[in-house]
Amino acid sequence: MTDLAQRIQDQLMEAIEKDRLVLPTLPEVALRVREAAEDPDVSIPMLVREISSDAALSARLIKVVNSPLLRTRQEITDLSMAVNRLGISYTANLATGLAMAQMFQATSDVIDQRMRQVWSRSTEVAGISHVLCRHYTRLKPDQATLAGLVHSIGVLPVLSYAEEHDDLLADPQSLELVIERIHPILGDRILEAWDFPAPLRHVPSEHLDFQRNSPAVDYSDIVQVALLQSLAGTDHPFAQLDTAGIPSFAKLGLNNSDDEEDLSAEMEAAMQLLG
Repeated sequence: MTDLAQRIQDQLMEAIEKDRLVLPTLPEVALRVREAAEDPDVSIPMLVREISSDAALSARLIKVVNSPLLRTRQEITDLSMAVNRLGISYTANLATGLAMAQMFQATSDVIDQRMRQVWSRSTEVAGISHVLCRHYTRLKPDQATLAGLVHSIGVLPVLSYAEEHDDLLADPQSLELVIERIHPILGDRILEAWDFPAPLRHVPSEHLDFQRNSPAVDYSDIVQVALLQSLAGTDHPFAQLDTAGIPSFAKLGLNNSDDEEDLSAEMEAAMQLLG
């Protein structure tokens, strides 16, 4: 590890431990939608009202509901129909994920490009997670999608920090080392601060533990498999891992590639939809 990377890592770890690091906050519309969805008395018109304050988000939700992944016989033409079709919980998770795209933007070109790369990978992993969840588990596809979208959320504060520190900005190798070491810890902290559901809160750290073997398949397993599938065929070190020895693949029943359904078209559709 470079001296700069070690020094920055120490500074950030200290800031995390003393609660001095400014964590990103969810976009206002996502906060309002999640808050409304958690109200036991919420009605679909109330949720529609919250979402409709953001025209772009409303349009994206309608597009998603009409996509090949979720399409019904009847075309969905307005937000009320979309929320009725998805249900309150699914709508809240999807709206949260779609609204998060606006967080991955920066003022400096270098950091902006890196943020867009992180978001692009996150949407890929989310799309694959959605499809894997539907075909190989009894878990909720909307939660799996959201888990995929937030698996690298801990990268955001490190990139925001780098934007304010020219020495780190000028040293891409040190920046990557710091991200690699710290983003899983930060990711868990952020999801806790956002009051995410317990089954998702440790996805940022758990999806990188390739020997983790929980008693039953969970969202961290799905995201881990989705990440490795998204990296297959690249020169990323994770692409060299032997999946036969990774418990998450066994838990999803994917240890034998002959057993795997050909879901590539469906995954492609899911990735396009979120990206």
